Amino acid sequence: MKNVMTYKGYVARVDFDPRDAIFTGKILGIEDSITFHGATVKELRTDFEAAINHYIADCTATGRKPFKPASGKLMLRVSPETHARVLTTAKASGKSLNQWAAEVLDKAAHIQ
Repeated sequence: MKNVMTYKGYVARVDFDPRDAIFTGKILGIEDSITFHGATVKELRTDFEAAINHYIADCTATGRKPFKPASGKLMLRVSPETHARVLTTAKASGKSLNQWAAEVLDKAAHIQ
């Protein structure tokens, strides 16, 4: 996946702001809204790591859990045709639709 940075298990989306000629980033998967920036990739990386370290320290100091909790429940709306195809694919692989979808989503969600 492009335009992504990772550090200590945290993921951020990175964009370029042509108006200000800087890179900007937003940390994903947390309840707080944390952004960072840099004029160079090196500055961006330094600011990102500093933002994560500050966030972790703040969470520790205030007794908060750093990551946004997820329930593990996911509801999707797809066309009946897609539903039928994935159901058939899951059954053909010897898995329930839930097992098959969980594996596919887990594989797709691993950011390298």
